[in-house]
Amino acid sequence: MPKPISTQEGNPSTSTKPLLSPETYNSSTPPPNPAAAATTAAFIFMSVLIAAFLALSTIGIPSAPIHLTAKAESPHPPLKHPVVIMISADGFRFGYQFKTKTPNIHRLIKGGVEARHGLIPVFPTATFPNHYAIATGLYPPTTESLTVVNDGRYNASTYFWPGSEVVRGKWKCEEYFCKRFNMTVPFEERVDTVLKYFNTSDTGTIPAFMTLYFQDPDSHGHEVGPDDLEVTEAVARIDAMVGRLIRGLEERQVFNQVNIILLGDHGMAGVCDKKVIFLDDLKDQGIEIRKEWVIFDYSVLGIFPPRDFNLTPTEIVARMNKGLEKIENGKHLKVYVKEKLPARLHYIGSDRIPPIIGLVDEGYTVTQSGPAGKEYCGGDHGYDNAYFSMRTIFVGHGPYFKKGVKVESFVNVEIYNVVTSILNIQGAPNNGTKGFPDQVLSYHQPVKG
Repeated sequence: MPKPISTQEGNPSTSTKPLLSPETYNSSTPPPNPAAAATTAAFIFMSVLIAAFLALSTIGIPSAPIHLTAKAESPHPPLKHPVVIMISADGFRFGYQFKTKTPNIHRLIKGGVEARHGLIPVFPTATFPNHYAIATGLYPPTTESLTVVNDGRYNASTYFWPGSEVVRGKWKCEEYFCKRFNMTVPFEERVDTVLKYFNTSDTGTIPAFMTLYFQDPDSHGHEVGPDDLEVTEAVARIDAMVGRLIRGLEERQVFNQVNIILLGDHGMAGVCDKKVIFLDDLKDQGIEIRKEWVIFDYSVLGIFPPRDFNLTPTEIVARMNKGLEKIENGKHLKVYVKEKLPARLHYIGSDRIPPIIGLVDEGYTVTQSGPAGKEYCGGDHGYDNAYFSMRTIFVGHGPYFKKGVKVESFVNVEIYNVVTSILNIQGAPNNGTKGFPDQVLSYHQPVKG
């Protein structure tokens, strides 16, 4: 198993304000003074197999839609409030930016802030828990309690950010601001939609916070593994989309006024069928793990035995670990009662987390039984976040970010406070470290009470 990550953290919280949230904003009202403005927040709950996580929505949906025009007006007047565009390239393993020429990403790095050895995801290193951690500043088990807080001023918009389309009770984010995920929408169209928000002379209506999501290079990484040429080509495509955004902002004369955050949700490790642990092999060792008990598997194992089973979770774990010593590849899986998981994983304290969790060594997988057919090699994530292969990219560029600075790796729960500092939002309690924004921001206004 990997060595623990050394990081500082704040106190956990059971409520938060996501960076995107719903609140009516009257577009006929003059925009507020950014120094005194706060933002709407809504805390949306959803259950995923692994745990309970937060969803995203929009900040301050205006009563009248913003009309997106095809051409920008020129010259563009100065922006009336800070603007953040946060781009997520799913599965962008740290180091991918060196696989091929990425001039646009490196332009942001050169003129901004980069995590020197990558951004550390939360555990499990999967797409949804990490996008929610970024949006809320909370570790997965902490995001169960619901809170809705409204004090909105700004607009916001999200394009395919995971979870943004989730319905919460009577509330839902309208399609106009929270695009329903459709992987067939060309990347170019996604970028152009964000750029169209700047095609207005009334800069007070431009969303203060925008998100943009690409499912690559993750989709290719799963199919062929992190070292394949297809992944290299996918990385080049992401760089091209970053360049398209930069050029569009420059054409609108706002590039130097916009804060851009480029990040990923997790990395990617190579996997092959020969490096598999089969749960059915444990039958010969006196313990049967039934298929219906397994909530998730492959790179991390979650087991929910029935409550009336004749063995307790502790007894099941003891038998499993003893049996794993005797089966093929079994030494590469260690099973825990969730309360005994390493505290650094922050994966304790929710009844939605299965009672039994198995940590799998990097590059190995666990599943019920062996498939028939040819050998498969590809990529996966979800492993312990201490593995370097699970790290992803973080770059911050814009008027609020330091220039040409490298910072040490940090966990993505810190990003929430960075964004709220830029937007001058009073954020909710979270797991971020107090004062962390000072490491990456050259200037952020104190929130006025």
